[in-house]
Amino acid sequence: MQHIFAFFCTSFLGAVLGANFPNNIQIGGLFPNQQSQEHAAFRFALSQLTEPPKLLPQIDIVNISDSFEMTYTFCSQFSKGVYAIFGFYERRTVNMLTSFCGALHVCFITPSFPVETSNQFVLQLRPELQDALISVIEHYSWQKFVYIYDADRGLSVLQKVLDTAAEKNWQVTAVNILTTTEEGYRMLFQELEKKKERLVVVDCESERLNIILNKIIKLEKNGNGYHYILANMGFMDIDLTKFRESGANVTGFQLVNYTDTVPARIMQQWRNNDAREHPRVDWKRPKASHLKNYPGLHFSFQYTSALTYDGVRVMAEAFQNLRRQRIDISRRGNAGDCLANPAVPWGQGIDIQRALQQVRFEGLSGNVQFNEKGRRTNYTLHVIEMKHDGIRKIGYWNEDEKLVPIAVDTQSGNESTSLQNRTYIVTTILEDPYVMLKKNANQFEGNERYEGYCVELAAEIAKHVGYHYRLEIVRDGKYGARDPDTKTWNGMVGELVYGRADVAVAPLTITLVREEVIDFSKPFMSLGISIMIKKPQKSKPGVFSFLDPLAYEIWMCIVFAYIGVSVVLFLVSRFSPYEWHTEEFEEGRDQPANDQTNEFGIFNSLWFSLGAFMQQGCDISPRSLSGRIVGGVWWFFTLIIISSYTANLAAFLTVERMVSPIESAEDLAKQTEIAYGTLEAGSTKEFFRRSKIAVFEKMWTYMKSAEPSVFVRTTEEGMIRVRKSKGKYAYLLESTMNEYIEQRKPCDTMKVGGNLDSKGYGIATPKGSALRNPVNLAVLKLNEQGLLDKLKNKWWYDKGECGSGGGDSKDKTSALSLSNVAGVFYILIGGLGLAMLVALIEFCYKSRSESKRMKGFCLIPQQSINEAIRTSTLPRPAAAGGSGENGRVVSHDFPKSMQTIPCMSHSTGMSLGATGL
Repeated sequence: MQHIFAFFCTSFLGAVLGANFPNNIQIGGLFPNQQSQEHAAFRFALSQLTEPPKLLPQIDIVNISDSFEMTYTFCSQFSKGVYAIFGFYERRTVNMLTSFCGALHVCFITPSFPVETSNQFVLQLRPELQDALISVIEHYSWQKFVYIYDADRGLSVLQKVLDTAAEKNWQVTAVNILTTTEEGYRMLFQELEKKKERLVVVDCESERLNIILNKIIKLEKNGNGYHYILANMGFMDIDLTKFRESGANVTGFQLVNYTDTVPARIMQQWRNNDAREHPRVDWKRPKASHLKNYPGLHFSFQYTSALTYDGVRVMAEAFQNLRRQRIDISRRGNAGDCLANPAVPWGQGIDIQRALQQVRFEGLSGNVQFNEKGRRTNYTLHVIEMKHDGIRKIGYWNEDEKLVPIAVDTQSGNESTSLQNRTYIVTTILEDPYVMLKKNANQFEGNERYEGYCVELAAEIAKHVGYHYRLEIVRDGKYGARDPDTKTWNGMVGELVYGRADVAVAPLTITLVREEVIDFSKPFMSLGISIMIKKPQKSKPGVFSFLDPLAYEIWMCIVFAYIGVSVVLFLVSRFSPYEWHTEEFEEGRDQPANDQTNEFGIFNSLWFSLGAFMQQGCDISPRSLSGRIVGGVWWFFTLIIISSYTANLAAFLTVERMVSPIESAEDLAKQTEIAYGTLEAGSTKEFFRRSKIAVFEKMWTYMKSAEPSVFVRTTEEGMIRVRKSKGKYAYLLESTMNEYIEQRKPCDTMKVGGNLDSKGYGIATPKGSALRNPVNLAVLKLNEQGLLDKLKNKWWYDKGECGSGGGDSKDKTSALSLSNVAGVFYILIGGLGLAMLVALIEFCYKSRSESKRMKGFCLIPQQSINEAIRTSTLPRPAAAGGSGENGRVVSHDFPKSMQTIPCMSHSTGMSLGATGL
């Protein structure tokens, strides 16, 4: 009863989900005449589909290089109501196809070569090869090579190679073999032989590639010294037997991994299907005549056939997903004529395009997935190499890791396999930020308890080499040094020497004495010995720090220049007749004869020069040519001086400077106030002990005899000693650790001076270990990928606690404070006070002189003050007087209280008020 109920529920649900969805989906197929296996793979893939809806093919054999024929066939299939079209194109027809697909919203799924297009309705099954090809060329360190290409498959790969060649200074000779004849091949390779060109990249489709390889064999260009890279994804589809026998190296790419589970299962089904269709063929002993008699018969999938099979799977998965989502795609509207003007896009095309791009599965060509542009993403290409000793996989390439070499030891074919059959001991040391215990380490087990630069580095190396490992902290907490008495090694070096560990991944310095007992990889980090001191206090700016941009000698010269220019301007104005002019009087007033004036007296000259220097100007300007020359050169002088001052002022006022007591190792060696030391056991101490440089010998003599001892047991102890010594202790350590500590709170240490030497950290293995070469290759690969730099930035600066830039610079830009510009305010206040004082002195002096001059009259001081501050003015009649500032006869202007009045007094002692004149 339960089974019957479940059957009815399933039937009802299927009817509801597929109520508005067609049971049969028509799809188009455009195949060239020569692509017989792709046609067979297309039909084979359709036969493997079991879930609804059913895909009904509309297949046409067409000349894919003929634009007219392709247009006619494409429009014919579109008018028949196909929902999507599968097919091939060439360089001559690709633009036409992409244009129709974009205008009509019809999806075109193709295994042909990928093209650069923004058309989202073209789904490209073939992955892009250019980045993988460039990675392989870089892997072999080719600097000069020949690039043979077929223009029919597009030029995107060639363009990327040429762009990279321009960046890396490669010498690339590009040869198009589209129309090359038999004689052309012979002349081509003869020319290459003359130029000793034996490194060749061949970028062609499989059919033409086989022709070129046969020509190479025929012309005997496949001997020792020749190396060919085949820019093709079907390396295993090509017969390279004669290349193997001749000694040439051939490298290529393989998209389909026939040893994987999915390809192996599908290939078995393919063989069974062909065995049923062609029962007379002996599949155990195939003959060449079978391929001739049965064009669709191949004993293994070519990579284009594998892409064809995956293309059918993509369409099937997409329509099944649309059916589950109950998206109605059955209505076509008025679409159907692809030559209509304007073109009428198909309304349901967008839904189908989205469904196709969202498909993801594991197919014959690996992970099948598309990005928003319809191109393959997250795919893997296997890199295969053939030498005289056979074919082997040397690595793989993907978008994230790029080229990942697989270490292969030629002396032992099973060595790479044996690496995976045991767990290796990786010794390391607790040292920030290389290896640290997590805050909640007790909640984890094994390697998960640790974090840091070396923890991630060890994981990456194990991933590339392919082994399991266990992290163990060195027992004595030391890096490794040899005891001079017992001649035994301690620390991590001792762990490797005495067989207690297999690898050391730590900040272990590569030195000669260590290299004698263990093996090191290439350095994963470069560094040197540096000096750590306590960060000094920042110097406070002076009150008149705004004067710092210019030296005091320049300020003095400016003052003298100001006075000199004013005097010269005064003199030339007096001597030049063109500076004197007749003053214009108001209408109605009598103009005195010979009343000429000169505006540039000594005070006006000083005022003009000061106004020009302050870039404010004044109300008077020179009239004569000589005066204007003086003014012009002064303006030019002030322009340069003020511009230079302004440019330097910003830096001087916004940079806080720290005065360091020492700047180099020489400064340390010359003084005795500041003690300095190193780690008690390590390469830094050995450097000073063995050094023959006078400065370092002097420093070693001091360190080994200093009391109390200047050596510390750990880096942390040295850091604490620097912080607590109040600037009286300097610690010598590796620059990388110095930079890290500088980024940690309380941010009170700093690195001074340059590195005293140059060395590197390496990954150590015991002498003769099988891990040496694989680990070395892994380090080089990580360095080329930039992962080592990313790890350093992550653990040094991204997790830093002292802000960007750390303490590398002793000058830090900050906002202006009052102390930076206090002197300007002092000058302002002083100037205002001086102005008030001068005004008072002028008033008192004038009042006193006028009271003495007025004989027979009296001046009332209180009334004079009241009148002096009034804002109203009276007409000022001209009167005889002395010579004024401008060198002309002028009248004295006085306040009303200064006018002469009779002095009238009364017996009561009170004075009468003055009357205005």
